[in-house]
Amino acid sequence: MKDSNSQLVYSTDGGRIEEPKQQQTRLKGDGIIRIRRETKGRKGKGVITISGIDKDDNELKKICTELKKKCGTGGALKDGIIEIQGDNREKVMEILQKQGFTVKLAGG
Repeated sequence: MKDSNSQLVYSTDGGRIEEPKQQQTRLKGDGIIRIRRETKGRKGKGVITISGIDKDDNELKKICTELKKKCGTGGALKDGIIEIQGDNREKVMEILQKQGFTVKLAGG
């Protein structure tokens, strides 16, 4: 039933085929851990975010769990950034410095 006037309208055979995207890797930092206080997007509730730790996810989870226990608060690990509820910057800074990290308080 092939007609000499027929044209191909749509085909899944060819065209641009995109390569699957590689999993994003976290960028290596400068070796300094930054602790900042944030309230944006949290209905006014303050949390501190800890970024710049160049460890794999399992080690980050252990560090996050230890910080939550020592501060007596909740928290989470999201995309390589540790979030701890409340304003415990000084306490977290002391804990991380005892573990041998270089720590800076960033922001206000």
